[in-house]
Amino acid sequence: MNPTYAEVEQALLGRWPETRLEPSLDRINAMCRLMGDPQQAYPVIQLTGTNGKTSTGRMIDTLLRELGIRTGRFTSPHLLSMTERISLDGMPVSESLFVEAFADVAAYAQIVDDSQPHPLSFFEMMVAMAYAAFADAPVDVAVVEVGMGGTWDATNVADAQVAVITPVALDHTRYLGDRPELIAVEKAGIVKPGAHAVLAEQTPEVMDVLMRRAVDVGATVLREGAEFGVSSRVTAVGGQMIDLQGVGGRYTDIFLPLHGAHQAHNAAAALAAVEAFTGSNELDVDAVRQAFTVVTSPGRLEVMRRSPTVLLDAAHNPHGVEALVGAVQDAFSLSPLIGVIAVMADKEVDAMLRTLEPLLSEVVCTQNSDPRSMRAAELAELAGDVFGAERVSVAPRLDEAVERAVAMADAAEGYGDAIGSGGVLVTGSVVTVGEARVLLGGGPA
Repeated sequence: MNPTYAEVEQALLGRWPETRLEPSLDRINAMCRLMGDPQQAYPVIQLTGTNGKTSTGRMIDTLLRELGIRTGRFTSPHLLSMTERISLDGMPVSESLFVEAFADVAAYAQIVDDSQPHPLSFFEMMVAMAYAAFADAPVDVAVVEVGMGGTWDATNVADAQVAVITPVALDHTRYLGDRPELIAVEKAGIVKPGAHAVLAEQTPEVMDVLMRRAVDVGATVLREGAEFGVSSRVTAVGGQMIDLQGVGGRYTDIFLPLHGAHQAHNAAAALAAVEAFTGSNELDVDAVRQAFTVVTSPGRLEVMRRSPTVLLDAAHNPHGVEALVGAVQDAFSLSPLIGVIAVMADKEVDAMLRTLEPLLSEVVCTQNSDPRSMRAAELAELAGDVFGAERVSVAPRLDEAVERAVAMADAAEGYGDAIGSGGVLVTGSVVTVGEARVLLGGGPA
């Protein structure tokens, strides 16, 4: 008899957390061998980078499905439910299918646990479950997002036909290095011999690392700004209108219902990846337009309510916050804009706050349910140094913080003509946004 979904959740959470790394592919390789190497049963498009992986992966998934190709998609972390990490045909698997995937691999996991110096981690189990579920479906292609880094990430037991590297910046410096070019060495590990390497715009130092890897393994390189890119973009109601230069052709008059220049660049990378995967000189333009029209990216500058407007964004490092600030300034006119911020204690919090300061009128410092979350009072001290104490308040419970910020934006006291045009931005981590999404009535991601 299979366990319940709640029992599976507890069994997975009882393993090494995904934030604890032991750089080795030995365990996941052993696991996959026992399962018959399911990751070899279908082609793989793999994504890494500091920011933009999830949005780009969802775009690739949507484009492929519009072309009639059956997809599986693996993503992390989740916003609300573990089931979001494993998708078939664009939808998270059901709880019953998630349980079945766990039951299918549990016996193999016990063998690996008993034979290795360290047991399989939470993330390694999720990867094994996803690869097995994709083989069972079966899918025509798996779109796989790296958890952290690249070379030693558990997803890298697959040899991707197309490797997508979104912009590389500083994050997870404790594990990946304190300079972007060092982090790029780890990211470059997903580029395998004979693959297509789709490279988003990078700093020269990072691009040099990625190009050296591509040359070393004989990969075909597709670079944003050379082989593909964004030809034009104009802010529109509910998103933006973009023209994209693909590898094989030009695609015009595309409505993308996501905000920010970074999402247009993600769309260009997604298009290039699909062109590379299909080997098509030019995709059907109408199919491309239709796919981008329906693409979603929950928790990425997502509008959860109006009057006042409440935005959610999972930016959790300075590079992501910089893109967030630019997107808000580009797409919204909200004054005052009240921030609700909860961050993980191991992040570059000061740099994130300084990037947010020009955008936010006031901030409510809070915390999420993760044990790694910085305490609200400690965050408020840091925020006070950046914003000034008069612009900072504390509400340790996230629900109270959101409620307070909504009331502040709704009242817009002291802003004269701005009354009625206030807004709230909830940001700082994926966990924060996932929990706020539940509070605000959001459905499955």
